[in-house]
Amino acid sequence: MYTLKKSLGQHFLKDESISQRIVQSLQEVPFTRLLEVGPGGGALTKYLLELPEVDLRCVELDDEKVAWLLKTYPALNNRIIHQSILDIDPPFDGPFTVVGNFPYNISTEILFKVQAWKEQVQSMVGMFQKEVAQRVAAKEGNKVYGVTSVLMQAYFKVDYLFEVDEDAFNPPPKVKSAVIRMTPLTEPVKIRSDKHLSLLVKTAFNQRRKTLRNAVKGLFEPEKLQDDIFNKRAEQLSVADFAALTFIMR
Repeated sequence: MYTLKKSLGQHFLKDESISQRIVQSLQEVPFTRLLEVGPGGGALTKYLLELPEVDLRCVELDDEKVAWLLKTYPALNNRIIHQSILDIDPPFDGPFTVVGNFPYNISTEILFKVQAWKEQVQSMVGMFQKEVAQRVAAKEGNKVYGVTSVLMQAYFKVDYLFEVDEDAFNPPPKVKSAVIRMTPLTEPVKIRSDKHLSLLVKTAFNQRRKTLRNAVKGLFEPEKLQDDIFNKRAEQLSVADFAALTFIMR
């Protein structure tokens, strides 16, 4: 078989019903090109290979897993990108979908990789640590609402699909997991630029206990800071509020 490597955050899904549920959720948004991130022991891959008329590619860093996958699933020949997801360019020229039981130690970085590919990504269905999934899906006013919430929801609709117990994995992680789906917004939020939004949101939440006026005062002219919205704290602002503020930044 193969060995599990903690250094790569490997917890392999063993519950067939969860694998099937992920693939079912994936198919609710049509696609013809699919990237699986971290196929590992093939828990999802074996079902993905059965999908008709789908161009499947997998990205896997671990040498041992690549060798095992090619031996076990010969149909993956020339379909595996032997690199880290964080280091690759978009695997297709046109639109594509992303799926994976993501390595928890780089799951936030994977989210921002998907965000960077937002012009091409049709949807993403992914397994995350429950706390990360909740953060991505959180709305303003929620205590876990933060940078990741705003910077994903500015571009994607986030659906919190279902939770997964520890015993669905080998080895069982010390945390619960959850599956979310992100699909591009049909009407994108209007922002001045990705750069302005990112700077504003990160600055605001860096001092989330302070009022916005004190947390982001370096980003606005003093007269702009007199607006009532700056009396609020970052977690009280909606994605649309942050987007609107980008247009009056320095």
